[in-house]
Amino acid sequence: MREEEKNNLDQLFNFFREIDREKFIGRQTYLSDGMRKENDAEHAWHMAIMTLLLSEYSNQEIDVLHTISMLLIHDLVEIDAGDTYAYDEEGRKTQADREKRAADRIYGLLPKEQGKKLYDLWLEFEERKTPEAKFARVMDNLQPMMLNAATDGKAWVEHQVKLSQILKRNEHTSDGSEILWEYARENFIQPNLDAGRIREEKSE
Repeated sequence: MREEEKNNLDQLFNFFREIDREKFIGRQTYLSDGMRKENDAEHAWHMAIMTLLLSEYSNQEIDVLHTISMLLIHDLVEIDAGDTYAYDEEGRKTQADREKRAADRIYGLLPKEQGKKLYDLWLEFEERKTPEAKFARVMDNLQPMMLNAATDGKAWVEHQVKLSQILKRNEHTSDGSEILWEYARENFIQPNLDAGRIREEKSE
């Protein structure tokens, strides 16, 4: 084996071992049985399959593999930065800086060309300008919302989440899919609002 090839493979397998740590990054969303919370790797897997089956509901035609790739790698930064809960206002103040430092280190473990590819995917997700990034954001919002609804709003109740917070987080969800946002409002949010599991306050 050529030395350059061996070095590339060493870097790749070092990266693969490093990202195993994503399985230990806990999120605030409960699994559908409500017994434990999911981890980042489970979240990514779930969104990838959802994208495969829901891509036809994107407002614009998307490259499905590109979108799935974005969803599989965008939370790797949380290996260093940790998960920032969607409604943790204090944590969100430092989130961008923490995740930028993490992206520099983690994607920098790869051979240069592949590292740049993943870093660019991460940036694309963060900037949410392309049709793929907009749809990826839909998945990132709807997957935990679906699980919250499946567990009778367990995490929403624990964190005393308000309707205004949910609507603020999802203010751009319809940019990626108007149909899926309408479905989520009717089937995930409204029943839990009616049941008092989401605190009802008008959005600001």
